[in-house]
This record gives sequence, C-alpha cells and structure tokens, in this order.
Amino acid sequence: MSFSVIVPARLASTRLPNKPLADLEGLPMIVRVARRAALSKARQVVVATDSEAVMQACQAHQVRALLTRADHVSGSDRLAEACELLGLDGQELVVNVQGDEPLISASMIDACALLLSERAQCVMSTVAHALDDSVEGAADFANPNVVKVVTDANGLALYFSRAPIPCWRDGQGRPLAGSALRHVGLYAYHAGFLRRFPTLAVSPLEQIESLEQLRVLWHGERIAVHVTSERPGPGVDTPEDLDRVRCLLRAAA
Repeated sequence: MSFSVIVPARLASTRLPNKPLADLEGLPMIVRVARRAALSKARQVVVATDSEAVMQACQAHQVRALLTRADHVSGSDRLAEACELLGLDGQELVVNVQGDEPLISASMIDACALLLSERAQCVMSTVAHALDDSVEGAADFANPNVVKVVTDANGLALYFSRAPIPCWRDGQGRPLAGSALRHVGLYAYHAGFLRRFPTLAVSPLEQIESLEQLRVLWHGERIAVHVTSERPGPGVDTPEDLDRVRCLLRAAA
C-alpha cells in the first residue's frame, strides 16, 4: 500500500488567528504536524497552504509545501488542487492530516489509509474512538468542538455532528459507554474523488454543522470508519487547546 499525506493549512482562523504558525515548544504547529505525519508509512508528506508565511515556515524546517489558492471553501477543496499540482493518479491514496493535530498518531494515519484500500464501496475513510462515561468523556460528548460520529453495522458512517449523538435518553447528558464515538479529524481518499469533491453541491447539513464530510454523505457516498482503541492527542481549536498541547509537549521532553 502506497499513499501520500497532504496537510491543508489555512492561515485565517476565527477561533485562533494564525493557528498554523502558533509556537509549540520552539516549532510552528504546522511543522509539528508534518513531522508527526512523516512517522507514518506515507511515501511523501506535503503541506498545502494559502499563505506565503506558512510556506516560509515549512521551508525553514525542510518541510515540503505547496502554495494553493486562497479562495477554497474547505480543506478538501485545497487538497483537490494539491493533487493536481502533485500530478497524482486518480487511484492514488491520499490521507488528509488536519493542520491542527500536532499529536496525531502515525499508526492512525496508516490504519486510515489501509481501511480505504480494503473498502471498494467507499470513497473515503476516517477514524474514531469510543468515549467512555467518565467526567472527561461526558465533557467531550457535550463539547461542540468535539465532533461525534455514528456508524452502521458495517462500520460505515451514518452521520457526523457537533451535537451529542447518539442521545442516550436516560443518561442525563452522559455518553453510554462504548456507543458514542469521537471523530478524529483524519481522512483518506482516492485522488480521483478529491478532484470530484469540489464539483459536488454544498450540503445544507454541511453549512449548519460546518463539517465538510457531510457533503459526502448528503450525495449518497459512503465513508468507512476505523474505530481505534488508541485515544488521540488533543487537537488545537482554541487558545486553551494550545496551552494544553504545550504542556503535554513539555512533559514529554
């Protein structure tokens, strides 16, 4: 199995301005992400950005980067352009590693790519892990910054939401252990589907939830979900998340 990792990096962010360049113990976050992704079995790791500043930060740390258009409405649209710039064949596997996941697991990247290679009926694959009914699990379940996913019996996604799903009627807002899945922002696609993605009409659900993967489900395509027992490191959406990751990096040093 051969695949490429592409990391989309948009400089503008409503919750955390200049997020890709945020300092994480001496390195820009986008460089941290690319270096973690390089620990996977990917044959190449490329950052796709709309920012000269991000390009310069990557080049300063020997991370390959491409300058893409600034008018893309989603990370997948940016990846589609990157596939063209890289000249990828339509059947080549591409893993989208979010630029705000500096603690992403290399094994999760590999598992996501492998799952798509095994699921011919799917145009995408992604990763999730079970939330437990602890205080921390309940907090993640209720947190709109933590995306949840529900699947069918074959491990295919039924819906993604920022809302607490599935809603346990008698659970008083807590997840039923093992039934609630936290979505990990990691996706694999075939390059051909990535090129087709921008031609699909934007879904009303995608606009409401601000989750681009809902466009895929809206148009009747299937997304396979790898459920891992490994709890991922925290992503960075807010200044509080940034402080948390800094503390984890310091502790691991």
